[in-house]
Amino acid sequence: MKNIRNFCIIAHIDHGKSTLADRLLEFTHTIQVTSGQMLDNMDLEKERGITIKSHAIQMEYTYQGEKYILNLIDTPGHVDFSYEVSRSIAACEGALLIVDASQGVQAQTISNLYMAIEHDLEIIPVINKCDMASANPEEVEDEIIELLGCKREEVIRASGKTGMGVEEILAAVIERIPHPEGDEEAPLQALIFDSVFNSFRGIIAYFKIENGMIRKGDKVKFFNTGKEYDADEVGVLKMDMVPRNELRTGDVGYIISGIKTSKEVKVGDTITHIARPCDKAIAGFEEVKPMVFAGVYPIEAEDFEDLRASLEKLQLNDASLTFQPESSLALGFGFRCGFLGLLHMEIVQERLDREFDMNVITTVPNVSYHIYDKQGNMKEVHNPGGMPDPTMIDHIEEPYIKASIITTTDYIGPIMTLCLGKRGELIKQEYISGNRVEIYYNMPLGEIVIDFYDKLKSISKGYASFDYHPNGFRTSKLVKLDILLNGEPVDALSTLTHIDNAYDMGRRMCEKLKELIPRQQFDIAIQAAIGAKIISRETIKAVRKDVTAKCYGGDVSRKRKLLEKQKKGKKRMKQIGNVEVPQKAFLAVLKLD
Repeated sequence: MKNIRNFCIIAHIDHGKSTLADRLLEFTHTIQVTSGQMLDNMDLEKERGITIKSHAIQMEYTYQGEKYILNLIDTPGHVDFSYEVSRSIAACEGALLIVDASQGVQAQTISNLYMAIEHDLEIIPVINKCDMASANPEEVEDEIIELLGCKREEVIRASGKTGMGVEEILAAVIERIPHPEGDEEAPLQALIFDSVFNSFRGIIAYFKIENGMIRKGDKVKFFNTGKEYDADEVGVLKMDMVPRNELRTGDVGYIISGIKTSKEVKVGDTITHIARPCDKAIAGFEEVKPMVFAGVYPIEAEDFEDLRASLEKLQLNDASLTFQPESSLALGFGFRCGFLGLLHMEIVQERLDREFDMNVITTVPNVSYHIYDKQGNMKEVHNPGGMPDPTMIDHIEEPYIKASIITTTDYIGPIMTLCLGKRGELIKQEYISGNRVEIYYNMPLGEIVIDFYDKLKSISKGYASFDYHPNGFRTSKLVKLDILLNGEPVDALSTLTHIDNAYDMGRRMCEKLKELIPRQQFDIAIQAAIGAKIISRETIKAVRKDVTAKCYGGDVSRKRKLLEKQKKGKKRMKQIGNVEVPQKAFLAVLKLD
C-alpha cells in the first residue's frame, strides 16, 4: 500500500489535461501513444476535442530503485461535467492542478480547485504549454501562488506537447501525494465511483478500496441497495481491463458480477462482503442537482420502451442524468430529463443517437419553478404544461445562481451589458492580477439556460470564462407564453418567461414559425398568447390553385361561383386539417436571437 498513489488531473477546458496524461502514459511505458488524447475513447470526445467522461488508468513507474503503482484519473474541464470531477476527486488522495501558460487561471480552474481542497487533496500545481510562443509562465506563476499560497519552487513548468517536466511531475506525485490510508484486515469497504454497460458482460462497476480486500469469486453485496452478487471477475484498469486474482486496500479497479438491471448500481454506493459486512457505508457524493430540464420524446410512439432502456443504460455511464416519464398532447409519451447544462443536454442527445440509435425530439429547455397558491401551498413545476390556472396562483419563485465571470478588462463593458440584459445584479468585481478581473453576478437561471454562454464567448472573443453555483429562489413576475396554431395551443412550444420579455419573445416566435411551417391548403394563424390575451399574430397564407383559369370571357358570375365553391372547400379543410410542426421549428425557437 505504501507504493500506491491515486491522483487526478483537474483544470479549465483546453488547458491540456488529456495531452499531459498521454505524456505520463508514454513516459511510464504504459502504452504507445499513436494519436492525441488516448484516454478520450468516445467518438464524440475526439470530434469536439473535449473530455466528457473521467478515465481511470493504472501506470507502473520505478523511482529511486522502488516500483510504484500510480492510478491516474483524467477529468473533464467543462462546467457541465463537474459531477464527473467531484466523483473522481473522491477516489483520490492528490490532484495535479494544470494551468495554461498563455491563458492563466480561469473560472473552472478555481471551482475545481475548491472541490479538491474540500476533500483534503494534496495539490501539485503545474504550468502547462510552456513551449508556446505566447506563454507567460512568470505571470501565471504569480497567479497560482496567490491562489494556493504555495512556494514558488513547488510550481512545476511542463509541456504536454514536448514532454518537458514530465519526470518532475512523476517525482512530485510520488514524493508529495500521501499513500492511501486503510486497514487491510478490516471488513471490505469499496466506493463505486463510475460504471459502464457492456452488452456481453452486463454492468461493470469501477471502485476504489478504502478498507479490506476483494478476491475473485467472493460473495459481495452493495450496501445501499442490499443486493448480493458473485465477483466473477475483478481487476485493474489499464488501456483495457486486466483481470487480477485479488485487489487490496488503496487499489482502484473494476468488478464484473453479471448485473443486468441498471437500477441496481448506484454511483457512490459501497461494496462489502456478505460474510463480514462493514458497519456503515462510505460517505458517497451529494446527489446531483439538475439545472436544466427538457422533454425528450421518441419520434415514433412505439419506441417509448426502447428510449427508457437507452436512458437507463446511459445513466449508468453518466450519473448526472436524471429522468422521469411524462406525456404531452403534441408529442405523446416521453421523458422529462434533468441536465447539468446545455452542453450536457446536447451530448446526451448525440449519445442517444450514436450509441443506442434513438432518434429523439427535445423540447425547449427550462428550469424548475416554485409556484405558491392562494392557500400558501407550494408546487414544483418543471414544464409550462404543469402550470395551474393563473387565477389560483399567488406568486411564482424562480431559481437564481451566483455567476462568476473571469475576463480581461477590455471586455468588462459588453459583458456587463449582456448580464444586465439577462436581469443580472452586480454583486462585486475584483482584480485578480494584471488586467484580469473577476465579476460576480446574481442572475435568474432561466435567463442563462438557452444562449448566455454562447453570447459570452462571442463578445469576449473566447476569453471570458464562466462558472456558477445555485443561490436559492426569489419571487418574480413570470407569465406563461402559449403558442396557438389555428386556435389550438402547442404545448411543446409554450414557455415560462418574465413579463418584460414576453411581448418581444412572442412576436419573434411567431415570425420564426411563419418561416418554418410549410404552407397548407388553408390559412394558418400563428398566435402568441398570455392567458386569453393574444399579443402577436402571423398568418401563413394558403396555397391556392387558380380555379378561374378556364373561364375566359362571359359573365363574371361564372368566376364568382367557382371562387365561392373553392372558399367552401378551404373552410371545410380548415376544420379537419391539422398542422404538423417540423422538428426544425422546435430547435429554431431555442436559437431565437
